[in-house]
Amino acid sequence: MGKVSVALTLAAVVLLAGVAGTAQTIQPSQAWIPALGSFLIPGLGQLLNDEIDKAIFHFAVDVGILALGWYLGGLLPMGYYTIPTLHLAWGLYSGYDAYIVAEENNFRIGMVPNGIVVSYSY
Repeated sequence: MGKVSVALTLAAVVLLAGVAGTAQTIQPSQAWIPALGSFLIPGLGQLLNDEIDKAIFHFAVDVGILALGWYLGGLLPMGYYTIPTLHLAWGLYSGYDAYIVAEENNFRIGMVPNGIVVSYSY
């Protein structure tokens, strides 16, 4: 009877260890990477999130703000202060948008033997 209980206990331990070994741990999202990229260059985070049309739009709006600021900066009395504020606000919004989308898609980036991999969970 003692040998049978030891064998059953040993089998249960091996079986539970095998099940626990195959369970995958969910890695936290690295959504800060697209957010930082999109804050520095609006549209870069959207490009990392694989939203090409949104990335082009965010970059075009940023270029428009800078071009308008260069033109209107000399015409408006407070133009030299207003345009950088708009540029900063657009960068913050673009970074926030990239962060939210990356969080929803569980964005991860990492190294593999052949190079760098970007992972999404759609």
